[in-house]
Amino acid sequence: MRSGQYRLIALLIVLCVGLQVYRQNLSISYAGSLAALPPQNSTLRGGETPGRLGARFGQAVGTPYIPFKGGIPSFLSNVAPQSRIENFAEKALTTASDSSAEGSGPPLNSAAKHSQTVALVLISLVIILLSAKLGGELFERLRQPAVLGELVFGVVVGNLALLGYHGLDYLKSNEVIRVLAEIGVILLLFEVGLQSNIKEMLEVGASSFMVALFGVIAPMILGWGVGAVFLPQAGTLVHVFIGATLSATSVGITARVLKDLGKSTEKEARIILGAAVIDDVMGLVVLAAVSGIITAADKGDAGVSALSIGIIIFKAIAFLVGAIWIGSRLSRAMFGLASKLKVHGMLLATSIAFCFFLAFLASQIELAPIVGAFAAGLILDPVHYRDFSDRGEHSIEESISPITSFLVPIFFVLMGLRVDLRTFMRVDIVGFALALTAVAILGKQACALGVMEKGLDRISVGIGMIPRGEVGLIFASIGASMTLGGVPVVSAATYSAVVIMVIATTLITPIILKMTLERGERRKKMRQSDPITTRAS
Repeated sequence: MRSGQYRLIALLIVLCVGLQVYRQNLSISYAGSLAALPPQNSTLRGGETPGRLGARFGQAVGTPYIPFKGGIPSFLSNVAPQSRIENFAEKALTTASDSSAEGSGPPLNSAAKHSQTVALVLISLVIILLSAKLGGELFERLRQPAVLGELVFGVVVGNLALLGYHGLDYLKSNEVIRVLAEIGVILLLFEVGLQSNIKEMLEVGASSFMVALFGVIAPMILGWGVGAVFLPQAGTLVHVFIGATLSATSVGITARVLKDLGKSTEKEARIILGAAVIDDVMGLVVLAAVSGIITAADKGDAGVSALSIGIIIFKAIAFLVGAIWIGSRLSRAMFGLASKLKVHGMLLATSIAFCFFLAFLASQIELAPIVGAFAAGLILDPVHYRDFSDRGEHSIEESISPITSFLVPIFFVLMGLRVDLRTFMRVDIVGFALALTAVAILGKQACALGVMEKGLDRISVGIGMIPRGEVGLIFASIGASMTLGGVPVVSAATYSAVVIMVIATTLITPIILKMTLERGERRKKMRQSDPITTRAS
């Protein structure tokens, strides 16, 4: 590790310590301001008295209120400095805001609350982005995808509580960070769609389609079975969703591995990449269908019947096909009209607005917004915004790259933050994670059955479809946000197991794929040098 990386780590540690001091000072400052309230029997605006307001604060922090005469309020005297007092400021501000909204007291520090919220988000982003880039740099030096470094460093930061440091625990549930992460994943799927091409998908032929079909069905069935064995208390729909998290291959990670190995132009590589794109489309349809069924069941709809399941699947497919068919015809006119405006950044603004609009439409018909974002990326083609290119503007991919470089790492670090390593102290969860990883690897080997051309390396095709990457994490995060009977579809333990599966499948693919491709290359050379012997063997 170089000196620059040591300095980054030191900076991150200093930021964590500074944040802890900041939060403690914030708590103490509000406690002190409460001590400066007027006498107990005086009346504030709206008829509220300091005694009643103090009692409300005491109830908010969960300790009895005793009247005080100056100094620190007595209801804080029995509170441990590192326990309830850390949360006092946030709860007190909430109580004060509620009091103001109800008209029963003065508007205490609403501007201060907003200012402190912004400050907390800013320092949180500093910590998250530094963690993401440090982790990405470290893993790229190990010739692994940067996304793994972002995820692993998120796991480390999220489990600092095991070492006795709780100053960053709030990152797991901060609403602003969560929204930024969701916008990041929407733009990520938009970017994946931009890098895919419908014509190329149609040109890769039957092999890629069959490879993708086998690669979705087999892992899903196996994942369903593993869920039923290890989580018998969960319902069938939970088991189905676990299977769905194993269905889709990560296009980005697969392409990166093949590029690093110098095999992107091989016939096997073209089949793998074509199948991975089709695999993503199928996976999103599966996600939309399963999520829709779970949502209907959670609402108590009497019959999640075969008919309703068919309607949900039809709705998902119809949205993708309809959005692509209609959008491809309207986007040319839309971008032509936008090009009449000469303001800087019009291409980027129009593209993101188009992405967000389709994501919104998907959410309105109860599909995941990422389905709409992916469709928007598939629709847009360089020919649609040729007028912008002719006047020297960057392509959409180049324009959106700085934004995704900022927002997407937030998603991956947040996914790592939510992994609770304490769950792996349970033998059953460790066994579940190992079984899930095993079927995730074995299930994709069914892809070899879809290769229709003779003389190709079928094993390498199956190995190339293994990495799950961002797709599995997106599925898991959506499952964690959904409920069935008031219980999360993807529990904390299941979520941690899925993350381990994602890390494992991404780590082993480059190693095994390099071995199988080299083996396939040797067999091809043997076949060319001595075709009679090879045929006989």
